[in-house]
Amino acid sequence: MFPSDSEVIEVTRSIRISCDEFQWSVARSSGPGGQNVNKVSSKVTLRWPVLGSPSLPPDVCERFLKKYRTRLTTEGELLLSSDRFRDQPRNVADCLEKLRELIAAVAKPPAKRRPSKPTKASKLRRVSDKRLQSARKKLRQKPGGEG
Repeated sequence: MFPSDSEVIEVTRSIRISCDEFQWSVARSSGPGGQNVNKVSSKVTLRWPVLGSPSLPPDVCERFLKKYRTRLTTEGELLLSSDRFRDQPRNVADCLEKLRELIAAVAKPPAKRRPSKPTKASKLRRVSDKRLQSARKKLRQKPGGEG
């Protein structure tokens, strides 16, 4: 059902999280289940202290905290829950998959923006457009130049 403390969740080749960092809780689900929904606790909640995790590299942790700050508690713990399925094991797997996706989204550092220069043709187009606009406005002026 729940992963044992000795298991490791592999997010990327360099990021592996030990399952002993997770705290699990179960509750009655509001999801599918028919009459069974009132008897079985199939909703699973995963609690993971991101700030105290030795598994995340500092740069990934920083990006994670920046991107998902609204999903964290005041103590810096991530809460994920799943009640998509009718049984606990599949909801546990769903929570772990959600966690993998969140970490994978911030694992790769963003590409540096390289400033670009305008091309010679675009510079010429800009100057010729300015000349056309200037000529158009000159035609609107009153004869005599002042006005």
